[in-house]
Amino acid sequence: MTTEEHTRAGSGVEPAEPDPGATITRRSVLGAAAAGAGMLAAGATGIGRAAALTAHKSPVHVAPSRSGIEHIVVVMMENRSFDHMLGWLPGANGVQSGLSFVDHEGVSHPTWHLDTFQGLQYGDPDHSYDGGRIQFNHGKCDGWLKAGTDDIFPIGYYEASDLALYSQLAPDWVTCDNFYASIMGPTFPNRFYMHTAQTDRISNTLTASTLPAIWDSLAAASVPAKYYYSDAPITALFGARFLPISFPYSSFLSDCAAGTLPAVSYVDPKFIGESSGTAADDHPFSDIRLGQAFLNDIYTAVTNGPGWEHTVLVITYDEWGGFFDHAKPRQAPDVDPTHSLRGFRVPTFVISPMAVRGMVDHYLYDHTSILAMIEWRHGLAPMTPRDQHARNIVTCLRLREPPNLDAPQYVVPAASSIAAKPSLTASTDHEQDWLRVAELADSLGFEVHL
Repeated sequence: MTTEEHTRAGSGVEPAEPDPGATITRRSVLGAAAAGAGMLAAGATGIGRAAALTAHKSPVHVAPSRSGIEHIVVVMMENRSFDHMLGWLPGANGVQSGLSFVDHEGVSHPTWHLDTFQGLQYGDPDHSYDGGRIQFNHGKCDGWLKAGTDDIFPIGYYEASDLALYSQLAPDWVTCDNFYASIMGPTFPNRFYMHTAQTDRISNTLTASTLPAIWDSLAAASVPAKYYYSDAPITALFGARFLPISFPYSSFLSDCAAGTLPAVSYVDPKFIGESSGTAADDHPFSDIRLGQAFLNDIYTAVTNGPGWEHTVLVITYDEWGGFFDHAKPRQAPDVDPTHSLRGFRVPTFVISPMAVRGMVDHYLYDHTSILAMIEWRHGLAPMTPRDQHARNIVTCLRLREPPNLDAPQYVVPAASSIAAKPSLTASTDHEQDWLRVAELADSLGFEVHL
């Protein structure tokens, strides 16, 4: 299906100039939105800045209030790249076997099919600010075995048969194969982009942030919103500011069942438990089967809830986790020019009765494309140049057609049936980061259950 055909089919989306790096497929929409110019002056980081930003140049020609979107649910997993996790998907711009990369010693190693659901015998692939730039290597994207790693874990990949949920879900819904992490950096900076369209750090530090967040914008417009967490709430990094809108994951399941989901929901997985084999966030030492089970629980709750007809569910990842990906990240407008280089591609799905079924979407997105959808839907001003110029991910929805309420239910092994192995005798660095967040949250009055 061409972009023009997609538009005529009732999406309410205008065609975009094609992305020269995209692959044309019969089940996909071709196009890309180049990041716009016009950064704000460096240092302008206050809430008052929003008023100076112009409204989103949205490609959507349907009035937000008539879009049918009443609930936006965003789930952010951890540390996987597109090629590594979804390079097998037909019609997607993915590569798995057939590549090779040189290590520190000049020895070439081929990409390989991983033989483990947990990376217990390997090191955590480098996904730091500096390590990402070594992997990027001025756009060659070939430094995977040269950035703080002594093994070949970073160039391993999973096939469809390894992924109980994605092997079923990806062919049914929208898969974005041109969706990038917001910054070439680790977990916390990218999660900040999902909340604030910028970051005030390039590592996983606990410094309290004063950045304006989407939660501030939603509250100012009286738009109901909640952040749901499984153990360690990232909102604690803003101090107690967002304590009133932060709730345990069990509340998300209850709200789905009762039809009381707010207009905007963020949902985070279980980060803590790599050392006990119980984490479900898809971090490299976590068992990916637990991540698949967690996401299937969310999918099942959303698609069977009373609010399904008016819901958009987005599943994405914070960053690439140090795993190989062949697509070259691009620059984007940013408050801080040193943060303008996006990270590598991450798996992202859009699931909704309004979604184009079975589509691989080649439009250029990053996390702030989700913010652009939230802001467009609720008439909110963009927070920074990044979300101002981000392409609205609502592009992949057909807003002029009646919603298709059919939602296949998937058979995925439940978490309780998976015998994940304990990772290590001591907590990993990743687990320690989230344990510190949990301790901070507990001191601030968040409900924390470890």
